[in-house]
Amino acid sequence: MQRLIDSVGGLWELSLLAWRTRFRFKGSYWRWRRETAFSANASSQPSRWQRARAILEYGRWLYRIKRGR
Repeated sequence: MQRLIDSVGGLWELSLLAWRTRFRFKGSYWRWRRETAFSANASSQPSRWQRARAILEYGRWLYRIKRGR
C-alpha cells in the first residue's frame, strides 16, 4: 500500500516539476536532467521501459524526501 501511495505522490511531484518548467521537455533543464541521469550517448541509454521506471523511481524518491520519510 505504501508503494502505491509513494507512486501516486511521485507522479504528483513529477507533474509539479513539469508544470514549473512549463512542459518544455526539450528545454535546457530537461536535456541536462536526461543527460545526467542516462548519458548523452544515445547508444548507451537504457530502453524506454527502463527509463520510465527510473523516472517514476525518481518521483517516488522526491515525494519521500519532501515528506521527510
